[in-house]
Amino acid sequence: MPTIDVDYAELERLLHVQLNGDMAKLDDILAFVKAEVKAFNEKEGALSLEMKDTNRPDLWSVEGLSRALRGYLNQERGIKQYSIGESIVDVHVNADLYGVRPFICCTIIKDVHLSDAIIRGLMHLQDKLDKTYGRNRQKTSIGIYNFDLIKPPIEYTAVQPKKASFIPLGFTETMDLDEILKRHPKGVEYGHIVKRHPRYPMLYDSEGKVLSFPPIINSNDLGKVTEESRNLLVEVTGTMHQTVLNTLNLVTLALIDRGGKAYAATVHYTENAGYTQQTVVTPNFNNRLFKLSVEYTNRLLGLNLTAQQISDLLLTAGLGVERVSGDSVSVLVPCYRVDVMHQVDLIEDVAIAYGYNNIEPLWRELPTSGRAKPDQRQIDVARELMVGLGYQETLTYTLTNPQNLYDKMGGERAKIVEVTNPQIVTMTSLRSWLLPSLMEFLSNNQSVEFPQRVFELGKVTMFDETKETKTRDEEWLSAATTHATAGFSEAKSALDAFLSNFGVEWQIKETAHPSFIEGRVGSVIVDGVEVGVVGEVNPLVLEAWKLENPVAAFEIKFQMLLNRK
Repeated sequence: MPTIDVDYAELERLLHVQLNGDMAKLDDILAFVKAEVKAFNEKEGALSLEMKDTNRPDLWSVEGLSRALRGYLNQERGIKQYSIGESIVDVHVNADLYGVRPFICCTIIKDVHLSDAIIRGLMHLQDKLDKTYGRNRQKTSIGIYNFDLIKPPIEYTAVQPKKASFIPLGFTETMDLDEILKRHPKGVEYGHIVKRHPRYPMLYDSEGKVLSFPPIINSNDLGKVTEESRNLLVEVTGTMHQTVLNTLNLVTLALIDRGGKAYAATVHYTENAGYTQQTVVTPNFNNRLFKLSVEYTNRLLGLNLTAQQISDLLLTAGLGVERVSGDSVSVLVPCYRVDVMHQVDLIEDVAIAYGYNNIEPLWRELPTSGRAKPDQRQIDVARELMVGLGYQETLTYTLTNPQNLYDKMGGERAKIVEVTNPQIVTMTSLRSWLLPSLMEFLSNNQSVEFPQRVFELGKVTMFDETKETKTRDEEWLSAATTHATAGFSEAKSALDAFLSNFGVEWQIKETAHPSFIEGRVGSVIVDGVEVGVVGEVNPLVLEAWKLENPVAAFEIKFQMLLNRK
């Protein structure tokens, strides 16, 4: 889920609300767009928001967020209308770019008044779109320039790396393109996108001045925007025209919301390069038309809304309505709602505007008869017995690693079920016993007062060639107690109380176990079969887990007790 940073004062101003620092109230408002406050630095006025809707890039700026929320706050209804002025810049695209980075879309924003907060928000939007919607600049990347320093027309071309040089943004010395990829932080980070091509993309104005080296870095001369900048050029390059256009639209609309006036640019592609269109005017704010079925909407939501009611809800959600009939609504979707691809997307907006809490829950009437598995009652009884003996239940991960299972427990490594492509280095295998998980739990909770008594009744995984998966899961029970005087007798007494109340007769037999102190450990015998171990944990194991107090523990193969019932 993307996290966006916005200026708190700007959000209040654009939303026309006074929150007075009430984050609960703000969370209620943000729920309409499936977002919530993640952090708020009141001193700096910085607000961090977690966006749970990952396919709505129009919400990733304070301008877009405010635009989406104003309808729910009854400040606006329907689509916000945006206009674009006539084309005032021509952009010529070289045919050599077709197999490299073929598409470009541009716009010019005039008379925009920038502040430090607005520039920071604009840079944050640019970075968020580049990394997410633009797939780390591989699909799209954005460049913003001081238009007053640029002499149109603009040339988008491909050059050999050693034959082009300029001063990249943030540097003071001239470098060729290969040097930029090696020395500039952005070149190091994104250089892989262009390195596979013999020629690299470049943007020049009519005087040969460098605008940028897409998708790597702007020039230091033209690519720096300050609070004094009044007229901006925004360009987006990429590999898919519609995605490039969508990205340009989002940035342009954010600047229009800041009072700027947008003018179009005409992009000229080479006829023999494989482009389907030779002349494209950008940006494009055209709406899309969808037909929404009233019956389908009511069936999915479990409601009985009329076409007119659905129309009103769509207007609240910031969508447009062209026509309302008895069985359908013709919906206008604005250009910035790139997430809308199906009727279901529109129905979700209807549900949000209607209010999920206003939908009456309905229990599904399914002809099923379910019951707990036979062993579950015995498992529940076992848990209650352990709680009654003063132990607190823990639920730890079934994924662990050999270091925890064997190295820290003082034992030799054995064959275990391992994960082929683990995503986390500490979770590379399935656990084969429970005590290491309890030791890790105790290690992480040494700030809690003593004594500590914990247990877990959960699954371990064993190899079993008779099974289809070559493995089987078993229910095991482990318990541990730690305090200054914890010892063997305490663990043995707890085990005896548990087994006696569970109706199991048992014996203890002297044994040796690397995880326990020699002479203070015993095997648990039930019906002549070893089902577990009880003892006082070895000091070397305590040291490995950085535990200062002694630990007494037991572990039994609870599955064997279930099988004898």
